Amino acid sequence: MNEIYNNFIDAIGNTPLIKLNGPSEKTGCIIYGKAEFLNPGGSIKDRAAYAIIQDAEKRGEIRENGTVVEGTAGNTGIGLTLICNSKNYKSIIVMPETQTKEKIDTLKSIGADLHLVPAKPYKDPNNYVKFSERLAKALYKENNGNVIWANQFDNTANYLGHYKTTGQEIWKQTKGKIDGFICSSGTGGTIAGVGKALKEKNSNIKIFLSDPKGSALYNYIKNKELKIEGNSITEGIGSSRITANFINAPIDDAYSINDEVALKELYKLIENEGLCLGTSTGINVAGAIKLAKELGPGKTIVTILCDKSERYHSKLFNKEFLKQKKLPIPNWL
Repeated sequence: MNEIYNNFIDAIGNTPLIKLNGPSEKTGCIIYGKAEFLNPGGSIKDRAAYAIIQDAEKRGEIRENGTVVEGTAGNTGIGLTLICNSKNYKSIIVMPETQTKEKIDTLKSIGADLHLVPAKPYKDPNNYVKFSERLAKALYKENNGNVIWANQFDNTANYLGHYKTTGQEIWKQTKGKIDGFICSSGTGGTIAGVGKALKEKNSNIKIFLSDPKGSALYNYIKNKELKIEGNSITEGIGSSRITANFINAPIDDAYSINDEVALKELYKLIENEGLCLGTSTGINVAGAIKLAKELGPGKTIVTILCDKSERYHSKLFNKEFLKQKKLPIPNWL
C-alpha cells in the first residue's frame, strides 16, 4: 500500500511486526518484534519525542522558533532534533560523554546543539538529566518562555503517547491474539503505555520487564527494592529509580538478562534473519524467549526492536572491546 506523507512527522509510528523465526522455532511460540527501527529517526524514541512536543504545543508551552531542551542517552535526542528541524524549533541536547561515538556524531550531523557531560549517577546534581533541567530553566527566564524541558523520564505525555499509538497498533496487528508483551525500560514510557493499552483490552495478557544487569528495576519488581547488581554495555535502558512513566506500568513479572545472552541473540538475528539491531533489542529478544518458554508452546509474544546496530558499531563489532568485557564475538569478525 502506497502512503504519501506531508512531512517527516507523519511517518512516525505504524511500524510493522516482524516474526522472529529463530526465537519462534526455539520456543514453539510465535515471537514478533515491533520494528521501531523503521521510524524515520531510526528508533522507538521518535514516538516519545513527538508525543512530548505535541503535548507542549496543545498546552501552548511552545510555539514557532521555540526551544526544546533534553537530557538523553541519544535516541530521544535524535528524534527530538529531527522533529524540531521539521517544525522550526531549536533543540539543545545534553548527553553523557560515555554514549557511543555513533550517536554523538549523528546528533552533531543533524544540527543539535549538543552538550556532552561526564556520566554521573542520578543523585548527583551534575547528572545529565538534572543538568538539562537547569539549562532549560535558565533559557526559559532569558527568553521569557517558549522553551520547554522535554523531561522524557517524568513527563507522562511519553507513556500516554505509547498508550495511544504503540499499544493500539500491537493489538490491531495481532488481531487481539497476543498472550504476552515484554520489553526493557529506560524512561518506562513504552512498557507503561503498551502495557496499559493491552491490559485494558485483555487483562490476561502478561506484561513482563526485560531488565539489563546494572539496573535496579528487576529487583524492584521482584522485591520492591531498588537494588543494582552487575553491569551492562547497553545504553538508554535500565534505571536506578522509579520514574513517573514507569510507575504506570502494569508489570506482572521481570527477568534480569545479562549482556552475554543478549549479544548472542543479536548476532543470531544478524546472521540468520538479516536483522541488524541495537543492544537494547538483544535484552528484549532474550527476554521474549524466556517469556515464551514460561508461557509454553503455541503462545504469541510481542517485543520491541528498538533501533539498528549501526548506532553501536564501536561496541557490538569491536573485537578488542568485546574481549576486554569477556563478551561473545560474532564469528564473522
